Formats: sequence, C-alpha cells, structure tokens
Amino acid sequence: PQKTSFHRSQTLGYKNGYAFSRLPTVGIGGERLYVNQLSQAELDELSNTRPTLTYGPAKQTPPSAFIPAHVAFDKKILKFDAYFQEDVPFSAEEHYRIRQVGIYYYLEDDSMTVIEPVVKNSGLTQGKLIRRHRVPKNDQGEHYHWKDLNRGINITMYGRTYRIVDCDLFTQVFLESQGIELNPPEKMVFDPYTEQRQMPLRKYITPSDFDQLKQFLTYDKQVLRFYAMWDDTGSMFGENRSCIIHYFLADDTVEVREVYKQNDGRDPFPVLIRHQRLPKTFVDKKKTFPSCVLEISDQEVLEWYTPKRFCYFAVGKSTTLLGRTFFIYDCDEFTRNFYRDKFGITDFQPVDVKEKPLEEVPQVIPPYNGFGTLEDSLQNCFSLFPKPPRKDVVKMLENDQKVLRYQVALESPNPEDRKRRFILSYFLSDDMISIYEPPVRNSGIIGGKYLQKTRVAKPGSTPDNAMYYEPSDFTIGSTIEVFGHRFLITDADEYVLNYMESNAESFPAATLQSLRDHFRPRRVAETTAKSDIPALGASKQELDELIMQVQEELKLHKHLNNTNIQEAFLQCDKDGSGILDKATFLSLCDSLSLPTNTILLNKLIDLCSCGEDKINYRDFLRALPS
Repeated sequence: PQKTSFHRSQTLGYKNGYAFSRLPTVGIGGERLYVNQLSQAELDELSNTRPTLTYGPAKQTPPSAFIPAHVAFDKKILKFDAYFQEDVPFSAEEHYRIRQVGIYYYLEDDSMTVIEPVVKNSGLTQGKLIRRHRVPKNDQGEHYHWKDLNRGINITMYGRTYRIVDCDLFTQVFLESQGIELNPPEKMVFDPYTEQRQMPLRKYITPSDFDQLKQFLTYDKQVLRFYAMWDDTGSMFGENRSCIIHYFLADDTVEVREVYKQNDGRDPFPVLIRHQRLPKTFVDKKKTFPSCVLEISDQEVLEWYTPKRFCYFAVGKSTTLLGRTFFIYDCDEFTRNFYRDKFGITDFQPVDVKEKPLEEVPQVIPPYNGFGTLEDSLQNCFSLFPKPPRKDVVKMLENDQKVLRYQVALESPNPEDRKRRFILSYFLSDDMISIYEPPVRNSGIIGGKYLQKTRVAKPGSTPDNAMYYEPSDFTIGSTIEVFGHRFLITDADEYVLNYMESNAESFPAATLQSLRDHFRPRRVAETTAKSDIPALGASKQELDELIMQVQEELKLHKHLNNTNIQEAFLQCDKDGSGILDKATFLSLCDSLSLPTNTILLNKLIDLCSCGEDKINYRDFLRALPS
C-alpha cells in the first residue's frame, strides 16, 4: 500500500542505428527482479514448444482411403506424337509415304489406341488405325505399359513400327513424376510428296527493258485508278475525304483528285495533287538543305513511285504522298487486270469505308408506378411536357352513347355479399367500365357508384403487354376480375344481344351463342304469350280435347299428388318463363312417377313442345286431374 511508483522499465534499445529488444532487469516501479534471466535461444525454444506443452504431442493423420485405379486415373490419357513409314511400290513420283499418327495410352486400364488425323481427299483409310485395347508386346503374353513408352524410341504394334518423336505437357509431367527420364524431343518428319504438292509452281518473269518512247507508245492513255480516303482528322476541323489517285503508265506520273458530293459545303477545287512524278525515297541530305524552294530532281530523289512500288500499297493498305496519308480501299477493273497480268496480284478485296451510323441508345421505359392510367404515365417518359394520349375520334363518334349493360353478382366468402347485385356498364366509345350497385332497402349496404368509369385490365396483364376487357369477354356465366374483386355475369340487356347480332363479324361465335341461349326461353315465352297459342302446330280445340282424354286416363293413377307435381315444376323453372328443357322435363316426370310412356301422354308432350327441345309445362299441368 505504500507503493507510489508503477512505471515499467524500457525494453527497446538501439545499437549502431538498429533497434533491438532486451529483457527487463527491474519490475514495475523499479523493483529488482530475482528470477533467472533466460537467453534469447532459450526463449525461442520455449516459444516453439509452447503448443506441445499446452496441448500435448500432435496426433498423426490417419492414412488416406484407398482409391481404385479406374477412379484415380479416370480421363487421364498419355498422348504421344509418332509416325510410321509406308512403302509405295507402284508409283513413279513417290517411293515411300510418311503418315503421322497419335498414340493414346489410357492410364485407367492400360489400354492403347492409334489414331491418324483425317486429311480430306487423301485417298487413304485414315482415322482409328488400332482400336482401344491392351496391345500385346511380345509372344510371351506381355502387354505394353506406360513405362515402355518414351520419346525418341521405336515401338512395334502388329507388325508396324512407329517412331515416337514427342508428347504433350501432361504426359511429360506424369512420366517425370514417376521417375522416368525422357529423351529429348525430335522433329516430326513430313511426307516429301505432300510437301512437294504444296509448293507453288515456279514462274519465270523476264525483266522488261522498255525505253521511254516504247513505254509511251505502249501505255499511252492507260491509267491506273485507285479509290482512297485522305485522313485529315489530325488537323483542326479535319475529316476523312474521298479521293481518286490516278497513275499514268505512259510517264510514271501521279495525280490526286478530290471527290465532291452535292451540298458538302466545299469549293469544287479540281486537283489536290497536280499531275507530276512523286518521290518515294529521298537522298540523305543535311537538315539545312533548302528543299522547299527547289525543284525536286533525280539528284535529290533516290527512288520514284512506279507501278511496282504501287503494288506494295495495294487495296487495304495506306500510302504517303507528299506528307499526306491515303488509305486505298478499292480500284477499278482495268487496274485489277493490269496487276493480275503484270505482277500476279489477285488480292483486291474492297474495304468498306462508309461511316457506320451512331448506335441508337434504346429508350428504357421505367416500370409502372401505379398512379394514373398506363397511357398517361407512359407520356411522361416521352416528353418533358407530356401530352394526353391520342384517342380514336372515329370510334368515339360511331359509338357515342352506346353502352352494354350486364347484371353481375359478387363472388365472396361472405354470405351477405353473395346476395348483392351490380350493374356493369361497358362504354363502346372508349372501352371503359363502370359498376353501379342499385340501393336495396333494409339491406344494410349503401348502394350507388361502386367503380367509376375506367379501363380494367385482365388478370395476368403486364405494363409491357397490357390487355383490357372487351365485349367478347363478357359471356353469360363467365367470371371477370376487377381490381381484385371477382364478379359473375348473370344477365344482360336485350340491347347487348341486338347489338352483337347486328355486328356479328366483330364478336366470337361463343359469346354470341351464350347470349342467344340465355335469351331464347324469354323470347319463346313472350312469343307464346302474344300469340296465345299453347304449342307449335296445334290448335286450342285439339289441345283441350287431348287434355280431357289424358285427365280420364290419369284418374286411374290415384297415387299422383297434383300439388307436389306443380311445386316440383315451379322449382325447376327458376326464371318463371313456363318453359323447360325436354331432358329436364322427362327426368322430372320419371321422378314423379308420371306415365309418360303412354300414347296419349306422348302426344300431349309433342303438342306442348315449343321450339327445339323445349316444353311448355303449364299446358301439360292442365291435363292433371283436379
């Protein structure tokens, strides 16, 4: 407790400019240390043996698991380049033939194969010369092993001797890792006859000894024409200019003319370089030689441009004329024939030097954010001051005040919502939809506008491929989805059927047929009520007589209950039209034990028929005894 000094002694020192660490001789606060001082070697030894002292001796790793050869050497192949010599006895042009092959050794099963590369139109059977198998080495039953293969040796397989000249890098690394000393690689021997065929035929060209007069008389009015581009982009406001280089064969002179285009804004100066001889190489002279003020003569020029020199600047290459660089991209037909006949040059592939149009950056439309309609939001991507999308004025004028109305029911798990009925209005002028719910007293639901006038997209519609509901999608019994709410179409205005029948070519047949099937019982009932005729093709007197006969016959069946029969027919007639399908009518009669197999009842059913497969059951019920 009386201790007041707690500083630590310095352990870093410098000697001859180098820093070194030393062991402390005193403890905290200057107290003397009476422990044994260890040397640096002892400290290093303790630091190396610290893990052993702490954790004990290290455990030996277990031996690796056994790996079979077909797994360890799977897809590992030794590849050797070799050749063999084949005699050609019946040929005056060649006495032997060298055929190059590849020897493949598969390490997984010690099998070998010999493959010769296929040469087109060689006339030889090439490809796989020896199939893959273990190749016998001698008559003692031994087979070739990878230890028997090396560079610079001969191996005999089935009577044919192959000379191995080289191997690939994997083979070299594998053999050296197994302790095999590889021989130095040898050069591949080629077939002399094949090399002779590949050599071009020798041509003998006699040097010309034309004098100037003979040259003038021979090449008068013969001009070589080259089409070139002068790259002047290095200067201010420079650009690429089209030029025509004329070389006159009569006197070895050159002329360069610019090619002007209509409305290019340049003065039509005819000649860029006048008709003159052009130097190719100048004689070495002093820098102070005033060549710019003197005419160029043969003393200052070591070499002039000639047709032979121009052949070095062929199509697709650049040449420099009086300090200007011209890129030759094409020539005329006379120039091609001249170089082909004179110098044997045939490479005159023209180069396309037209400036490529700037690549248009595609306009990326951002994703739809959900505000407003899709068309209105899209206009903000096209202009800083968006305009309203264009409307089909002709369609609006033709379909003005034309509205298709449907009665729909809401599909909901809530029983109260299933009883709700809505009026869906489709406006043909702009393809918009509105939904109105008629108010129902004491229903607890406030009626009125359910959905304001808007376009409704189909399920699965995307902003890139927007699909909206059309009149062809509204069939009786179909379900539509409006912003997450599902509605079932249960009825429609008769105007909808009349409009679709008048424009039948614009609507699918299935939509039109569904409306016709829905309105057929109603129209038949109206027609029957107006005409006051109970059935098609039957008079009222004939029907009354038949009803009286049927009543007399049914009196014998005392088990029939007229009240139950009438209630059953009324329950099946949901729309109250008095018309039932014939199949429904017959099945209902069977369930009520009505004897429909009698002659009088069959005749009554035929007289009560109205339309195709429809029965007026009200006239039939009159025949039941009271």
